[in-house]
Order: sequence, then C-alpha cells, then structure tokens
Amino acid sequence: MRLSEGLLNPMKKAVVVDDCCNMIESQLASKSGLGGIAIKTAFAALKGIKPGYIPEVVEALLPQCFDAIDPIWSEGVQKGDPVQHLVESRSRTADVLLSITDDIAKISKRQIVRSTYNKLRGSAKLHVEAAVPDFAKVIEKYTTS
Repeated sequence: MRLSEGLLNPMKKAVVVDDCCNMIESQLASKSGLGGIAIKTAFAALKGIKPGYIPEVVEALLPQCFDAIDPIWSEGVQKGDPVQHLVESRSRTADVLLSITDDIAKISKRQIVRSTYNKLRGSAKLHVEAAVPDFAKVIEKYTTS
C-alpha cells in the first residue's frame, strides 16, 4: 500500500493533516535569530490570506508529498526502519518535497505566496531537513496504527 492510500483514507486524513499542521507550528516555534524571525513573519503572512489557509494547503500537498517520498519510505521498510531511513535520507527527502513546492509556487496565482516562497527558498532545504524527523514520526504514527 502506498503512503498516500494509507495515510489519506477518510478515517485518518483529518488527523494526519492536523498533526502535520501541529508539526509545522512546532518547527516554527523552534526557529530563532533573524532567520527565525523571517520565517515566522512569512508564515504569519500566509496564515493571514484567509482562515484555514494553512490546513487547506497541507491537505492539498500531502498526497503529492506522500507519493514523492513513498520510494524512500519503502526502502526503509525493506531495511527494517522506515523512520530512521527517512531521517538518514533527509537531504534526498527535502529535495523531493521541495520539488513539489517549487512547482506549486511557480503557478500560484497569489502574489504573496510566490514572493514569500521565493524570499525563503534559499534557506528552505535546511528547514525541511530539520523537519524530516518529526514528519517521519507523523507518518509512522499512522502507518502502524
């Protein structure tokens, strides 16, 4: 079973999206310094687009994200520890996930989304790599239950 099939079935989808949003908030809270201020400010701007915008985006992106990382996760299943494998492959995982957001940002009709994304894209890989362990734990939580 592919990750998107198991994680986005109607019985789990809402809680997976909610846990991913909570993970994002936790990642943001851990950021400090000028880079942390920049990313927190950008995220606040995106949240201000409309109520529920972030969960909508997460819900829309998750199927593509799960499909994209499924091969890496499957390698980890074969090795016996998919969470650890995803973490060890965090650079590859980040590249795969960012290729999705890069494509979406290019076609976004919202100028604030494009400009915010483009301003932060240079440091995005480091932030995504830092989030991979928590993302892997979310995936594990719903693939083992």
